[in-house]
Amino acid sequence: MTNKPISIIAAVAENGAIGKDNKLLCYLPEDLKRFRQITIGHTVLMGKNTYLSLPFRPLKDRRNIIISDVPGELIPRCLIAWSIEEAIEKCDSDNENFVIGGASIYRQMMPLASKLYITRIYKCFDADTFFPEIDMKLWKLTEESPLETDDASGLRYAFLTYERI
Repeated sequence: MTNKPISIIAAVAENGAIGKDNKLLCYLPEDLKRFRQITIGHTVLMGKNTYLSLPFRPLKDRRNIIISDVPGELIPRCLIAWSIEEAIEKCDSDNENFVIGGASIYRQMMPLASKLYITRIYKCFDADTFFPEIDMKLWKLTEESPLETDDASGLRYAFLTYERI
């Protein structure tokens, strides 16, 4: 664990899928709206591929930390870290910091996180990127929205919040 408040936010399909070909699996406007509402004004931490997948870079009204494996790399208007440890050093000590992907960063940050904001999409997708398993011996479901259906896609989903036990 770290003394900095680390949270993870992700949209996760029934089969644990989170992406394919460095893209989101589906378009859920309510999920994107929730993502913005929760992360605005905070630090977001992501791997470089996740950063490159964003339609608008960097994410506006948020402090963007990018983890890169390219020594000396600079990305305009972003903080760069070359390791998980360095990324954590750059995180805010007083406010929630949000890990937004990808799979390798989620996997490495899961043991350090104290909260998970998951949009559970009730469908299995063909994917090449998966979210780490949520061990229910370590996490407690503290909030669950009613089941929603996206009008355009017909996808069913719910917003879940987990806190570390």
